[in-house]
Amino acid sequence: MNVVASWLLVALAALLLPGGRNGARSRTSSSALPFGMRRRRSPDPALPLVLDLAAAVLRGGRPLPDALELSAPAARPDTAATLVRVSRLLRLGADPEQAWAEVPAGEAIAPLAPVAVRSAASGAKLASAFERLAVQLRAERCAAAAAGAERAGVFALAPLAACFLPSFVCLGVVPTVVGVAATVLGHPP
Repeated sequence: MNVVASWLLVALAALLLPGGRNGARSRTSSSALPFGMRRRRSPDPALPLVLDLAAAVLRGGRPLPDALELSAPAARPDTAATLVRVSRLLRLGADPEQAWAEVPAGEAIAPLAPVAVRSAASGAKLASAFERLAVQLRAERCAAAAAGAERAGVFALAPLAACFLPSFVCLGVVPTVVGVAATVLGHPP
């Protein structure tokens, strides 16, 4: 019995310690992607702020390349690099569709590209489009946070249910079932 218990403890420690299975998975997951596949990045948490800053610069009368370059430092480094690249292409005279095509589909600012291309083609105010997109991103983040909080509430009750449900069954349901069965079968409890 001691050998089995010690092996169970070793297996449990291997799973829970940082160097165990979970640690190995986190180390290999970044480099174990098949060739040509990119990891989908989490949305840039500062993207709504970047959009608001760009909208403010546009409303101040500056052109889109200036707005993108001035708001880029507020973003995550990968998002900022993409914004600066698009800004420089627009400065060099590239077509807006061609400049925004530089944004990869999995990038955090991918929703910006169609809005910017449509606004450039139709002449609509890009600042209001950026502000609407910022509001939409904030609403999505708020909904995701609320869903996560609800899931956390459910998971927080799991230990409570694991402790009280067996005692409720043993002390409440079993005596009731035994009493009803005894009464039905004609034997007083």
